Amino acid sequence: MIGLGYVGLPLAALFAERGFRVLGFDTDPAKIEALAAGRCYIRHLDGERIAGLVAAGALAATGDLERLGEPDALLICVPTPLSPQREPDLSYVLATAREIARRLRPGQLVVLESTTYPGTTEEVLRPLLEASGLACDQGFFLAYSPEREDPGNPVHGTGSIPKVVGGAGPASQAAAVALYGEVVPRVVPVSSPAVAEAAKLTENIFRAVNIALVNELKLVYDRMGIDVWEVLDAAATKPFGFMRFDPGPGWGGHCIPVDPFYLSWKAREHGMTAHFIELAGEVNVRMPERVVEKVVRALNEREQAVKGSRVLVIGLAYKKNVDDPRESPAFEVIDHLLSRGARVSYHDPFIPHAPAMRTWPELPAMASVALTAETLAATDAVVIVTDHDALDWALIAEHAPLVVDTRGVYREARGNVVKA
Repeated sequence: MIGLGYVGLPLAALFAERGFRVLGFDTDPAKIEALAAGRCYIRHLDGERIAGLVAAGALAATGDLERLGEPDALLICVPTPLSPQREPDLSYVLATAREIARRLRPGQLVVLESTTYPGTTEEVLRPLLEASGLACDQGFFLAYSPEREDPGNPVHGTGSIPKVVGGAGPASQAAAVALYGEVVPRVVPVSSPAVAEAAKLTENIFRAVNIALVNELKLVYDRMGIDVWEVLDAAATKPFGFMRFDPGPGWGGHCIPVDPFYLSWKAREHGMTAHFIELAGEVNVRMPERVVEKVVRALNEREQAVKGSRVLVIGLAYKKNVDDPRESPAFEVIDHLLSRGARVSYHDPFIPHAPAMRTWPELPAMASVALTAETLAATDAVVIVTDHDALDWALIAEHAPLVVDTRGVYREARGNVVKA
């Protein structure tokens, strides 16, 4: 398992539980050290489960890339972010492929799980691996099987979600299908890696477009004086033809804010413009700024300037009940507030210290402050970005002078609550 983050570690644990001996690779020494000590660094995973697998010798971790020749199957679970120009950044995949190629041995199966654009596996990964001197589908096997992790989902976990598999040839397909068939209840073979890559993008673009739709509806209905959450509650009573999505302060996570741009970039290579996808991206990208504009207006109505105001952001995680801050809109909300002169702090029960982010390297070091009546009363505004179930919402409403609610936490009208 190459990459032991939110995708790689759950998958490694699943294979270890199913009787495989798993060797995980990561470039982060802190993760290697934690796993060696039987400590789990991902909150929503069962720490005792991980510790047990390590103690039993079923799961081990290393940073020694010379050992890439040892496993029979190498599953690549590394980041595929965007560049500052919102173009695909495959640097982690490329670096991993080159390291594998140096140690690739006959009979090894290589599977890319990282989300990417159609064509990556065969057009980018395959030539790098064949530089080893081995031929794909003969000397080694290659496939794409997209990760489908949903951190914190209490219903659908790694071991219950079907795996789509596209092999770079019939032997590669057979090998990958056989491997995943040992750990998941259903394997879905498709005709090529490109189809599997496109399926993953389609799943997440579907979510991105619908999130953009409800975010835009929120803006329109707010201007009309209509509560979008009441509208959605009513619409959701229809038993057919409607699938509910909820608005928020923007999009977040490792897939939704990234994947649409991967496809729109690839579409341009084929002389196409993905207008609908790019429009959805534009709507979602602008939501954090809209939230901050709402904060500014709410403060102005109370005869306060945003400059010098004390603003407490509730939640750094990109969604409720997880400790995953990747691409969270909270960072952009904080950045906009700081640029306007606000004094910003945050509270998140699952993220005690704000991590360094690739996207926001310039933000100051911050630690979660205690959520008390005194802390709340000392603020000028509280901005709800992440609606963790563990938070005391009654306490916030009672003691904060102003609450800007981006998640529809408070359904009844309150004098100090502004919906955004």
